[in-house]
Amino acid sequence: VQLVESGGGAVQPGGSLRLSCETSGFTFSSYWMYWVRQAPGKELEWVSRIYGGTESPTYAPSVKGRFTISKDSAKNTLYLQMNNLKPEDTATYYCAADFRPLWMDTSPSYRGQGTQVTVSS
Repeated sequence: VQLVESGGGAVQPGGSLRLSCETSGFTFSSYWMYWVRQAPGKELEWVSRIYGGTESPTYAPSVKGRFTISKDSAKNTLYLQMNNLKPEDTATYYCAADFRPLWMDTSPSYRGQGTQVTVSS
């Protein structure tokens, strides 16, 4: 299983970034996909999850209305569109995958290396 994130960077408050996660080695359409983040000195924080079909994505309250998770099954790629970024969004963002519908409990089975997002003026 490989999960490779990209798209991180430095942005001013109010700005936008789009993270991507290219995946391989598993059946993308059969797995729950997650974005989690970790700021220095803080615990891992759940950001969003998506599956497919008729299920609606799930968002943490801190990002709901600003972040949008999506997936392209033809490209086996997961995305996170982040708008109206705030300094408290600064963290390393990880793409993760699990066949289970997890949320704010057990860590997903697979996780990428992460991409850094820094929001600062």
